[in-house]
Amino acid sequence: MTGPNKVETKAARGNILIDSAECKGCGLCVESCPPECLELLPELNAYGVHPAQYSGEGCTGCGICFYCCPEPGAITVYRLTPPSKPLTRPDGQSSTVLGESHAAAL
Repeated sequence: MTGPNKVETKAARGNILIDSAECKGCGLCVESCPPECLELLPELNAYGVHPAQYSGEGCTGCGICFYCCPEPGAITVYRLTPPSKPLTRPDGQSSTVLGESHAAAL
């Protein structure tokens, strides 16, 4: 829904795993994230730094955080597959018969 007071949210297209033991807390991933879905935790890890954390929503799966991270193995980005859309034939009817999901061979 959109409107003057409504905010449209998009489904996440990616997921991020951050190893807090490997994270140096430099914040480069947080600053470089286009959808701003990463943040630094207020708690300190075992090394006395504030590790990065994925907020749980909004990731596009672009991987910029992965490429900006100076610590190899601290960030893993997964691209999620979009939900499948129902197939329609050129005449507008749904395709339910096996073999009708591909274009005809010429």
